[in-house]
Amino acid sequence: MSNKPLPYDGSTLEKFSYTRNWKSYWTSALHSYIAGDVLEVGAGLGTNTDLIKNPQVRSIHSIEPDEALAARMYDAVRAIPGVTAGAGTICSVSGRLFDSIVYIDVLEHIEDDKSELAQAFHLLRPGGRLIVLAPALQALYSPFDKAIGHYRRYARKSLQSCTPPPSRLEKLAYLDCVGLIASGANRLILKQSSPSLRQILFWDKYMIPLSRILDPLIGHRLGKSILAVWVRDE
Repeated sequence: MSNKPLPYDGSTLEKFSYTRNWKSYWTSALHSYIAGDVLEVGAGLGTNTDLIKNPQVRSIHSIEPDEALAARMYDAVRAIPGVTAGAGTICSVSGRLFDSIVYIDVLEHIEDDKSELAQAFHLLRPGGRLIVLAPALQALYSPFDKAIGHYRRYARKSLQSCTPPPSRLEKLAYLDCVGLIASGANRLILKQSSPSLRQILFWDKYMIPLSRILDPLIGHRLGKSILAVWVRDE
């Protein structure tokens, strides 16, 4: 089994770069866990790198396994203070320890996800956090997932099973309950290999604001995405 993500051309990343409400939502959910020296794994085009910065972040090192995407990512982030970037995977990072390691819509692209997180765990300082945001619910797996190289979608149980020993699972929650409507429609009716920009913007403009209201009311028990945070205890 491989830790190298399946290749894709990045066109979907460009479409999702316009999702202001979604990016605001997931960053608000993650920021309190991201601090110190940060490793961003699978940075894609670099559109999330500046978003994960906050006053508690000292530095960010962003890596992307696809060399073509990595070159574009480097151009996008090189002017951001405190950010370094380059092509690579978790296996290519050595001689450094981090306070936070972040996977934003990346783990589902990696065949051996448990091995990936185990390797990441050993790059954490004591008290550091391993943070994963991923698509949720295997029942929603669609031609779109397959087209962009997803091996799977996650549920609470399957993501919890990736817990790298001896880390402690600090948070496990679903995000975007209203977005289930869009994903369900694609899975059962549209069966698209790629959503249009218009569809993505509709979801971002109308569904995400509703999810931000409803998700806390239902206790984050259901959603289109899932968030996990593990801690390397002192």
